[in-house]
Amino acid sequence: MPAISRYMTDSPRTIDRLATLTEAERVMREQGIRHLPVVDAGTLCGILSQRDLLLLANNLGMDPDTTLVHAAMTDHPFVVTSDTPVDEVVEIMAEHKYGSVVVMGRDGVDGIFTAVDACRALVDVLARATS
Repeated sequence: MPAISRYMTDSPRTIDRLATLTEAERVMREQGIRHLPVVDAGTLCGILSQRDLLLLANNLGMDPDTTLVHAAMTDHPFVVTSDTPVDEVVEIMAEHKYGSVVVMGRDGVDGIFTAVDACRALVDVLARATS
């Protein structure tokens, strides 16, 4: 089975834990992404999803201009290395209902693998199986 590095998004955009939710939402919108690894002094400390932003805004009424990312992020995101087999990652994602996985390297965040990437991997595997 191929490694996760084959399907991940390289060098994803990250956001600092002290940024506001408004800034996070702007980055997601401009980049067309739904997940942001959260860093503190360059070290991964969480993940923020578009779903997290919607839940906070709609259910808790938090002000996105003053609420900081660390208040909304998920601590301890699912992390793998770039050589982890994609089938292992997808199995864990499905079992725990994770929407994304952060791929870490020696220098920090190397990539991100999302449910959309898992669908692309499935298409690739199925196409090879029928050829």
